[in-house]
Amino acid sequence: MTAQPRLVVSAPSSGHGKTAIAVGLLAAAAARGLPAAGFKVGPDHTDAAYLGLAAGRPGRNLDPRLVGAHLVAPLFAHGASGAPLAVVEGAMGLFDSLTGQPEIDGTAAVAAALRAPVVLVVDVAAMGHSIAALVHGFRMFDEMVHLGGVILNRVASPRHEQILRTALDDIGMPVLGAVRRGDLPAVLPPRAQGPVPVAHRSVDAARAVRRLGEAVSATLDLERLLALAGSAPALPSPVWSPGDALAAAGLVGSPGDGAAAGEGRPVIAVAGGPGAPYTYVENAELLAAAGADVVIFDPLRDESLPAGVRGLMIGGALPEAYAEELSANRRLCNLVAQFAHEGRPVVAEGVGLPWLGRDLDGRPMCAVLDASSTTVERTVAGYREATAPVTSVLAPAGARITGYKQHRAVVTPRAGQTPAWTWAGGDPEGFVWRQVHASQLGLHWAAAPEIACRMVAAALDGPSAAGAPHSTGPKAVVPLQPLGQPPVPLQPLGQPPVPPRPVASPAVLSHPVASPAVPSQPVAHAAVPPLPAARPAVPQLSGEHAAVPQLSAAHVAVPLQPTVHAAVPPPAGASAVEADTVDVAGGSV
Repeated sequence: MTAQPRLVVSAPSSGHGKTAIAVGLLAAAAARGLPAAGFKVGPDHTDAAYLGLAAGRPGRNLDPRLVGAHLVAPLFAHGASGAPLAVVEGAMGLFDSLTGQPEIDGTAAVAAALRAPVVLVVDVAAMGHSIAALVHGFRMFDEMVHLGGVILNRVASPRHEQILRTALDDIGMPVLGAVRRGDLPAVLPPRAQGPVPVAHRSVDAARAVRRLGEAVSATLDLERLLALAGSAPALPSPVWSPGDALAAAGLVGSPGDGAAAGEGRPVIAVAGGPGAPYTYVENAELLAAAGADVVIFDPLRDESLPAGVRGLMIGGALPEAYAEELSANRRLCNLVAQFAHEGRPVVAEGVGLPWLGRDLDGRPMCAVLDASSTTVERTVAGYREATAPVTSVLAPAGARITGYKQHRAVVTPRAGQTPAWTWAGGDPEGFVWRQVHASQLGLHWAAAPEIACRMVAAALDGPSAAGAPHSTGPKAVVPLQPLGQPPVPLQPLGQPPVPPRPVASPAVLSHPVASPAVPSQPVAHAAVPPLPAARPAVPQLSGEHAAVPQLSAAHVAVPLQPTVHAAVPPPAGASAVEADTVDVAGGSV
């Protein structure tokens, strides 16, 4: 049982100000000397980063679609450990869902799983007594959700506030604060910048968080909000940890614990900045638990790779808006190309795929892969239930997992001769070449912790054969038993599947799909001369609120296969999971 004061901040829909309120609430708590933890429902890296900046510890994501509903509460307990207050910002409206299945992955479902009271932020600029009908409907819609109070945003005047308070008093709904028009400044950096201002610890990001904290302190009833958070019952769920996750997946040891054999812990560089990595925090934690020394490298600023690096991971949080900066860093681009051509393991998500290609919007990139990318106005976004058509550094052939993509870059060709993923309703995507696995699909490794072990094992194995078309993964594999609670991560095809929930729509791929023969040979380029040895130290993820705890344990190194993931079934008919493209309006999802 975990006693953890907690709140979910939600709204009737996007655009009501819940992000500003959630960030401001965490900043106000920090200003009081009250340690707090911030979470974002869904896959959005940007909001999670600002919640983490306000709280003073890494912001995390709670996404039932990516990790499985059974892991939401344990991941929450892990991220909130030691914090007297946890604030969870919802996605879209309280009962909305990007996939059309709010009972599985909506904010209300997460609030119910956490048994957390919900605070509803309502933009009342054009509303009077009707707020009572709106709030009453939200309160009665789902008996598993406890609506504990309302925050009035964009109140016009004292008389307007009195009308609203009277209407809500008639239905017995507490008002926990009233924010006047202009009191909650729109100060957060543009969303196109993603989490980069936080990762770089920019002055603008810090100033924005401070101003939101001051606004919340002046307009909300913090004592009543803290009391509401403290009324949440104890969570019966266990606390997730990366080490336990590896053990639960049936792993007998960490591949990186080869120090006993004289190999030492391999250095794996994760793209990011001193303030945050460009991936889910748990991915970096799992790499450390699997035996790697995780260091941060910044593709936008660093001109060299970390000393002794044996693997690269570029997460999906880095936005495409920084194409010019990525291209301008020619020295790092050349070193990454040399690293990949040597057969070292490289995992790239999101803009990491265009970065490894020849060019993006006409700007030269790393030229590891024979692909060109162009950004368009339309945003591609949605979950994908993906299947690995071949064995790679990331997964064995036939493995299945759910990922999320959101991008505007169109890659040509869409897939190489050996694609990274296939899925129903879309063409194969991405590239697998030697030890490179590049795709615009982003994964949360808590759903399949063995990915971290495969990455560490590949780093220990060293460069792949120069003539190999793609990596064959770790040399020895041990069959794994499925996790005890559905849904579980990856499902190698050819083995008896975990029985899925009955659905009307077709299942995700039951066999690998043959990809079109599209040449994907690396672009030849001149050898890159080694850099001078002198280099600033790369920041380690360490400390009390570190994203990567360094674990040490003497185990036998065993490369792994993923366990089975019963994918969450899509609704009947077309959905965001099945559709190849989805238009996404501006704002947070």
